[in-house]
Amino acid sequence: MDLSAISPTLLIASLMVAATPILLAALGEMVVEKSGVLNLGVEGMMITGAICGFAIAVETGSPVVGFIAAAVGGAVLSLIFGILTQYLLSNQVATGLALTLFGLGLSSLMGQSYVGIRPPAIDKLNLGPLADIPFFGPVLFNHDLMVYLTLALCVGIWTVLKFTRAGLILRAVGENHDAAHALGYKVVKVRLMAIMFGGACAGLGGAYLSLIRVPQWTEGMTAGAGWIALAIVVFASWRPLRVLLGAYLFGGVTVLQLNLQAAGLAIPVEYLSMSPYLITIAVLVIMSAPRKGGKARASLAAPACLGRAFHASN
Repeated sequence: MDLSAISPTLLIASLMVAATPILLAALGEMVVEKSGVLNLGVEGMMITGAICGFAIAVETGSPVVGFIAAAVGGAVLSLIFGILTQYLLSNQVATGLALTLFGLGLSSLMGQSYVGIRPPAIDKLNLGPLADIPFFGPVLFNHDLMVYLTLALCVGIWTVLKFTRAGLILRAVGENHDAAHALGYKVVKVRLMAIMFGGACAGLGGAYLSLIRVPQWTEGMTAGAGWIALAIVVFASWRPLRVLLGAYLFGGVTVLQLNLQAAGLAIPVEYLSMSPYLITIAVLVIMSAPRKGGKARASLAAPACLGRAFHASN
């Protein structure tokens, strides 16, 4: 094994790219769960966004239009979930799982004619001399625009949740929807908007996979990224900046295992490939350990009404 072949600079730079689609999906799901809704359909929305973005980018020749289409596709799919759970009061867990299965099947059908096609190229953002700075240039200033927009989105969500009235209303709905309703807030409307925002973010994450990270369409290409995004939200205790940390942790492990394979580490490839998921499970086990009054660390930070249906007559 030749570890000298692994460049720390390229490793960290690749980490940011690998983490971006998961970070987008996790940020969107965190907003959804902050409103008190548990949407397990992130994987389905991501794969739908991946094919919608890929197909439209190929047909129009514009990656920007492709990303917009991916956001719309994810939002529309999430709206189906929203109508079923918020108006028809269906079970959120079962509906989310069905949404994932529906998204996987729909994307497979839509993507049959796009296998083997290359999407239009997306150039990295030109930041001039900043990209030439040793170490910091390649790591921080040599990425595509979506990497920076995702980081800005993370900071923006943190700002909205912490300092704005809209963030306060969202958190109030997630903590006690009956009290929020009594104060005159439209609980269902707030939750629908959060659900569609989460769907749009998941769609963008899927499009990032198919247009930038792996510029091609492959059936099932999300490979569990939506489930990892769900786990990261719990790991982060529903806090945006911790979501960023969790996504970078998973992205770092993913990139590291690929580099270790290239370096010839004497461990079966299958073990290295499963390592990011094993580490995610280990983190969730730690988060589930009892802390205060017999409650798990994760449950202490979870919105009080997470997963609970709301009806105005309650």
